[in-house]
Amino acid sequence: MYIGCHLSASGGNAAMVKTALSIGANTFAFFTRNPRGSRAKKQDPGDDALAVSLMREHGFGRLVAHGAYTMNLCTADPEARAFAGDVLADDLRRMASLPGNFYNFHPGSHVGQGVEAGIAYIAAALKRAMEPGYPVTVLLETMAGKGSEIGGRFEELKAILDAVGSKNLGVCLDTCHVYDGGYDVVNDLEGVLGEFDRVIGLDRLCALHLNDSKNPFSSHKDRHACLGEGSLGLETFRQIVNHPRLKDKPMILETPNELPGYQREIALLRSMKS
Repeated sequence: MYIGCHLSASGGNAAMVKTALSIGANTFAFFTRNPRGSRAKKQDPGDDALAVSLMREHGFGRLVAHGAYTMNLCTADPEARAFAGDVLADDLRRMASLPGNFYNFHPGSHVGQGVEAGIAYIAAALKRAMEPGYPVTVLLETMAGKGSEIGGRFEELKAILDAVGSKNLGVCLDTCHVYDGGYDVVNDLEGVLGEFDRVIGLDRLCALHLNDSKNPFSSHKDRHACLGEGSLGLETFRQIVNHPRLKDKPMILETPNELPGYQREIALLRSMKS
């Protein structure tokens, strides 16, 4: 079982691997650049090589890097949209130094242009950025559907996947987001996975974000809570970590925690494994 959390990338990739090991994690997520801006650290090939070596030595699962929240590939502003596309392309280029891992991002908000236009812009940006040969799989994150967000429905993610047509494109399922978005993983996990399989295909589900929700079902709010302290409850996560179609996928905690809290939640999830 591969479980981890979001870690600070400020100390470098090898430092993140060591931090993950110290809290019982065997995968992790990190922001490729400032999550609220566009600044990215200078790459260090030696540090990247050490990180890859450490992950191999300790049997890590695939990492789930995260694009900046401000990267909106379908904004109405043409200059901002082009800049977001450049950021995406640069992120994928940088991820090539950590081959075989995932790069996850929020699809974006169409800000009044309509879902179809938003999907077309996102797909076009991905086609430009996903040059052949990059050893990274790009993941679209399931969203809560607040405002003009794209990705709150499985059909929207499927439309992007179809428009891009790349095998190196998948989905990261966020438990808080899908529950807030109207998919009842608490009372009908099998039904939600069945719907995902019907619309997208479970072969495209590559990773999960494990988060409880501060809001009730289908609220379209997107506010994460610590495990067992929200409307999903601990039993939902017990079902997830033991589900035969999910148990081997990297599971990333994005709960409102510092490292000691993440360490407790990682231990809790491991104790749930039957």
